Amino acid sequence: MQTDRRRFIKQTGATAAGLMVGGMSLSAKSYKRILGANDRIHVAIIGLGRRLGAYPEAIAKKSNNIELSYLCDVMPSQLTEAAALFDKKIDYKARLEKDLRKVFADKKVDAVINATPDHWHAPGSIMAIREGKHVYVEKPCSHNMFENELLVEAQKKYDRVVQMGNQQRSSFHTIQVINAIHNGEIGIPYKAIAFYTNKRGRVPVQKPAPVPGGLDWELFQGPAPRRGYTEETWNYNWHWYGWDYGTAEAGNNGTHEMDVARWALQVGFPNRVDVDATKGQFLDDGWEMYDTMEATYKFDDNKSIKWSGISRNGYDTYGTGRGTIIYGSEGSVYVDRNKYMIYDRKGGLVKNNESDSEEAGTALGGGGSTSTLHVENFFNSIRDTEKLMAPIADAAVSMAMVHYSNVAYRINSGFDIDPNTGKMLYQDAMKLWGREYEPGWEPVI
Repeated sequence: MQTDRRRFIKQTGATAAGLMVGGMSLSAKSYKRILGANDRIHVAIIGLGRRLGAYPEAIAKKSNNIELSYLCDVMPSQLTEAAALFDKKIDYKARLEKDLRKVFADKKVDAVINATPDHWHAPGSIMAIREGKHVYVEKPCSHNMFENELLVEAQKKYDRVVQMGNQQRSSFHTIQVINAIHNGEIGIPYKAIAFYTNKRGRVPVQKPAPVPGGLDWELFQGPAPRRGYTEETWNYNWHWYGWDYGTAEAGNNGTHEMDVARWALQVGFPNRVDVDATKGQFLDDGWEMYDTMEATYKFDDNKSIKWSGISRNGYDTYGTGRGTIIYGSEGSVYVDRNKYMIYDRKGGLVKNNESDSEEAGTALGGGGSTSTLHVENFFNSIRDTEKLMAPIADAAVSMAMVHYSNVAYRINSGFDIDPNTGKMLYQDAMKLWGREYEPGWEPVI
């Protein structure tokens, strides 16, 4: 399966004209970029939390010729745990560092995997790009629309390879079914439902607390406005404690399925967003934003996407925990991280494809074969031997859908959007285009 996927990527990613290098067609510019492509890529990982499991296989694989130069985190216990994990995979030791700025300053580092909390994704990636690094940035690639645009501008200005961690773009069975949709398998696709269901529990109410031992709270906050530490914040609950650090469930998980929906429908920015969202569970706990959301996005040509995110009620409305349903004039498709099913217009099953993917679903943590392929695609794109599956200029359009839904929730109003520029055509919405930054930490290119 993996060999077939690689053949597919190379066939679809080869340049139409240019120099022939190693059997591949490359432009003169690309040829200059890959001089020394067989050299080792020196990689640093910043942020060693629950997504760490997505990277060891790709880094340790000998044929990828990767050297792990740094493991970086603001919490010493995570540095120790990450080092122990990689001790089982590689026969050398990466340097341990808490300050990402020192990692970026090292000229020997070629590429950075950015798995920090959401508020560090764009600012940290932009800092790395400015230092000449290629960047694999986990979703969500930005905390707000200002950062979303700035990250794309930085990639263009410094001409680096920048990939978002929406790993389903590297899923072979998903690529197959999206191609089938684009080739007319279900007629004209006009609507998609992207959904996520989980059974998250009660979250502690925030209370002032001492900073956990060893945690560099200043560096954790980074570009975010300063505040005192509250218990349970640094270890995942920052997702739900207001908007200083997180992007709620739409950014945490909806990014993936909304991206697949947009990919299937071949749409860009929407022209309208409307949201129905509320906190429906554990009304007295510390969760500070919606835990239930339905967002509807309208696009040109009468196309639409619905995002259904239910974080804390385990009823599977669509039969599974997460996935995407695409409706067409002649049939429909269901696709998730492990399979796809194609139906005719009368609802009869036409094709059922069970993948050998072992990608994590709704459980905390991450990793699996699709994540490994996506990271390898990033490495191979640096060498110009594969087409980048989730280039940031395209991924940022999917990311914008997250920001639109969060803004609509926060102002309690839907709004129109300019589909050419992505600008929100509503004054109250544009007040949330960016955010307040701690002085001296503002992202710049």
